Amino acid sequence: MHFSLSRRAWGLGLLGLLLAAVPGWSRTITVMAYNVENLVDADGRAVFKEYQGTAYTPAHVLTKVENIARVVGRINDGRGPDVILFAEIEVDLTPGPTPPDYDAVLRRYAGMKIGDMLGKNFDAAIADLPAEALLLKAFADHGLTGYRVVAADNVQAPGATRPLAQKCVVFTRLPVQAVHAWPTPDARAILEVDVSVDGAPLYLFDNHWKSGASDPRTETTRMANARTLRTRLDEILRADPQADIILGGDFNSQYNQSERYAATMPETGLNGVLRSQGDAQAVRGPKHDLYNLWYELPPAQRGSDTYHGEWGTLIQLIVSRGLLDYRGVQYVEHSFGVAKFPDLNMDPEGRPLRWSFDGPAGAGFSDHFPIYARFTTVSDNRPDRYLPVAPAAAAVAPAAAPVPVDYAHVDLAHAATVLPAGAVLRSPANVGKIFRVEGRIGPGRHLTVDFLGESYDVWSYDKEFRNRLRDSYRAGDVIRFYGELGQYKERWQFVVRDESWVK
Repeated sequence: MHFSLSRRAWGLGLLGLLLAAVPGWSRTITVMAYNVENLVDADGRAVFKEYQGTAYTPAHVLTKVENIARVVGRINDGRGPDVILFAEIEVDLTPGPTPPDYDAVLRRYAGMKIGDMLGKNFDAAIADLPAEALLLKAFADHGLTGYRVVAADNVQAPGATRPLAQKCVVFTRLPVQAVHAWPTPDARAILEVDVSVDGAPLYLFDNHWKSGASDPRTETTRMANARTLRTRLDEILRADPQADIILGGDFNSQYNQSERYAATMPETGLNGVLRSQGDAQAVRGPKHDLYNLWYELPPAQRGSDTYHGEWGTLIQLIVSRGLLDYRGVQYVEHSFGVAKFPDLNMDPEGRPLRWSFDGPAGAGFSDHFPIYARFTTVSDNRPDRYLPVAPAAAAVAPAAAPVPVDYAHVDLAHAATVLPAGAVLRSPANVGKIFRVEGRIGPGRHLTVDFLGESYDVWSYDKEFRNRLRDSYRAGDVIRFYGELGQYKERWQFVVRDESWVK
């Protein structure tokens, strides 16, 4: 085969080689943390009942991996992040005798789309693939290529009483130098992946700590998670106090955990044990070595998940002091963001469009928005010089009160679900959806409404508003409102998220 290279193309190629060799030439990478809300494989076996057998089919798996790929593809002009720290990927219950060869999976199915793999060509071999291998294939089909997959070993601390259901997984385009998994009792292992960014070492830690951020009882385990991570960090930082380290994943803690739950938690894992904090200038001294990137955003914009009408920050990216100096890898200031897209993974109320089992193939994305940040290499070799960050007066003393979800500005007419004729309202597929309700108040002390021939509780998380609503109606009165369908202790209810929802 004969071909010729144009003079212009040859010149551009030579320029690229020269620039790569010039001191000071930098490379920018993007790192994302993403809890994908129970990405389970297609073998029909799972720890959680709703992901077993015919309840969770290959069609559901296809929806999940395709939707994850669509979100990731919105980053870096369609290339996707260079590193993704995943949480809530299933520990394979049917593992093979040897670790998966993910590149071999891509080669084996190079001529087949993921839709056909989980559709007409689905077989026992595909059913045997772990969830992260199916996700990698979906990525490849979307042009998201070049990733090496590193899955945490299913390691547990001595004395563990139950098997792990989920693991951390890292997708990276950067050369991997070493991998470790650090177990904590009653918790998922923390995955450490040491990589190189054009020769500069970078430590990545993928976390998924014990759930229940507001629960003082589970904070004990999160403190143990933090001690596991802090022990390893101290080891690295003793050898190099300016080491470049990124801590990411689902910490199941608020960025201001100690302030937000000060009344019930005298010490917390994230702020107390790990010592995550919000003053980027403080890392220049000996007391603090970590900076939480949530402080890059104004307080009202700090949120990637919601619970009971409040924004949370369970997903986090935390950087070491070395990422703020002028050696090796450096954080790109103000590049931290939340990957939420109104036309994709955001519901009409502005919240994450979480996964549901709607329809024959499921729908939705995750109960968490991903977060991301950019980093660049620097050749100054000045660990004594730091980014000129702004004073941190507002960050050091953040408002302890959580940020409420702004339900008052929801386009209710657009957001409300219209129930098809003959459809059953009391279905798991309808939980979390908004409906326009018109009915009569039922008898009794608690506020209920008769709607479509059945009784529903009417609830608000705002106690004061709830009491006013109760006092405004008597049994038999007609009430009109928009409500979010839900269940509490086996009772069906409509949650009125804002006073403006009552018409």
